[in-house]
Amino acid sequence: MNETVADEADVIVVGAGPGGSAAAYHMARHGLRVLLLEKTEFPREKVCGDGLTPRAVRQLVRMGVDTSEKAGWLQNRGLRVIGGGVRLELDWPDLASFPNYGLVRTRLDFDDMLARRAVEAGVLLRTGVNVTGPVLDADGRAIGVEAKAGPGKEPVQYRAPLVVAADGVSGKLPLAMGLAKRDDRPLGVAVRRYFHAPGWSGDDYLESWLELRSASDPDRLLPGYGWIFGLGEGRVNVGLGILNSSSAFGKTNYRALLTDWLATTPEDWGMRDEANAEGPTLGAALPMGFNRVPHYTRGMLLVGDSGGMVNPMNGEGIAYAMESGELAAEVAVQALARAAGADRERALQAYPAELKSRFGGYYRVGGIFVKLIGNPQIMRIATKHGMPHPTLMRFVLKLLANLTDPRDGDAMDRVINALTKVAPAV
Repeated sequence: MNETVADEADVIVVGAGPGGSAAAYHMARHGLRVLLLEKTEFPREKVCGDGLTPRAVRQLVRMGVDTSEKAGWLQNRGLRVIGGGVRLELDWPDLASFPNYGLVRTRLDFDDMLARRAVEAGVLLRTGVNVTGPVLDADGRAIGVEAKAGPGKEPVQYRAPLVVAADGVSGKLPLAMGLAKRDDRPLGVAVRRYFHAPGWSGDDYLESWLELRSASDPDRLLPGYGWIFGLGEGRVNVGLGILNSSSAFGKTNYRALLTDWLATTPEDWGMRDEANAEGPTLGAALPMGFNRVPHYTRGMLLVGDSGGMVNPMNGEGIAYAMESGELAAEVAVQALARAAGADRERALQAYPAELKSRFGGYYRVGGIFVKLIGNPQIMRIATKHGMPHPTLMRFVLKLLANLTDPRDGDAMDRVINALTKVAPAV
């Protein structure tokens, strides 16, 4: 028989990744009792590029995180783009709305640090708790979760008036609520590996490779795009991603693809040598462009990857997970201040409405972008003719990283903002 733990929290947050920890932190800061459930133990590894744009940095600052280098972060100035025979360094834009620097930190440290930040704010964190599904009332509303916890993985129920699903790409909780992934939205797959790379020195910029060449046939372009992100002290996170608009999606050995590309890098970088590798090549899916909706249903809010919030333009997920987590907190605080019933439901519906307003048009543009770059001929033309023009590439950087000032921005900001406003929201 399930042990039931009731009246322990106002909100249960499932998943202590960046989205779940951000949601829990902001809820606790607003006075809610929050129970944060995580199936693993910290520290734990996650497949990621480990690079954060200024959009993610802003969310860290909003959580009171010290992002200085003395606190263990590696700051970067912008994006180095390589393609079409051109190597271009683009600094992050100077904006009122966002910091002008990015960060790099491994997920092993990052997730642990964010979860501890939530605990400092008053969140009750329980690790080693494997949530198996929602607890539903007679009307099909989520009023808690079922889980297995403790050394013997005993069944237990946790109850609360509101549940936040931050359980990642698997989305077990949303699936149990009838929210399946949408196949008409973009999807990516990424693989990454850590290397000790003594000859590579580019920590000041996140490095993006728009063209990947094959070692066996240098004239052949490999599918996807690559990255090299410096972690400091000669370590790098190197990986590649492929979108489902590519004909190679689902038909390619991605780990072999990464090895093939790295074999074309300079020998003194050290990325050809298996002896320099730190751990295996790991992969993960990237759910993009709101590929699971609605983001609120019957007592459950979806945050981050569980709601398919990865940016289709650049594969960034952390910023949107944390931003949706903060928004979920703002809505939850207002909703739980109201009596249960129609009045509370009205407040909770503000969550999907605000997400759609913020990102719906942008993700629609992102879906078109994904289809275009999935065509190798279009990508080749865009790289050849776009890369030699720094002003155009600065515009592209702002668009891809979703970095504009909403008011009083420059001409580029106004064009991008207008573009995302006129696009029908996904």
